[in-house]
Amino acid sequence: MSYSKLSRDQIAARVAQDIPDGAYVNLGIGLPTKISNYLPADKDVFLHSENGLLAFGPPPAEQDRDPELINAGKEFVTLLKGGAFFHHGDSFAMMRGGHLDICVLGAFQVAENGDLANWHTGAPDAIPAVGGAMDLAVGAKKVFVTTDHMTKQGEPKIVAALSYPATGLKCVDRIYTDLCVIDVTADGMKVIEKVDGLTFEALQAVTGAKLIDATNA
Repeated sequence: MSYSKLSRDQIAARVAQDIPDGAYVNLGIGLPTKISNYLPADKDVFLHSENGLLAFGPPPAEQDRDPELINAGKEFVTLLKGGAFFHHGDSFAMMRGGHLDICVLGAFQVAENGDLANWHTGAPDAIPAVGGAMDLAVGAKKVFVTTDHMTKQGEPKIVAALSYPATGLKCVDRIYTDLCVIDVTADGMKVIEKVDGLTFEALQAVTGAKLIDATNA
């Protein structure tokens, strides 16, 4: 069996395909921020950042970087026509008030029922810093997760139940990994896409939760 895992950029490009025209979207720190590079120019997508930005675009050229124009991950961004700055409190009101159509978050673990853990591994010496992830997880209308399918130690990140502290409960709608795309449904985790050459059985073997093959549905 021969297959290639998706790169981080390929995962970001795949998520971008599922963001509809006119959507208000928060891109979490890390891999999700790459999605802004792959949004088609013919789509009006309004990107939100919890530090107080709405309608920002991809990174600028190095000579055009503005140290006061950054996203929540402290990455340089551009501001699109009609874009806005606002207070951190107003930003969280948008997040908590159900005004975001989609948020895209990274994850340490996602459970079979859609529980999300993305802020703490449970290590005793780690500093608790949940940030705005829990507000996004419960406030956005849809929650997408981008993650490697397994840890660097080869352990599954998609599990039957969380062993790490939860960010949000039953909040994840879709998972994009370097091996597949999974919909989290009331009937279970449905695999709707997988990389070429990877069998469903091999995918199940590296997943800690029961999967349903919906690739031909």
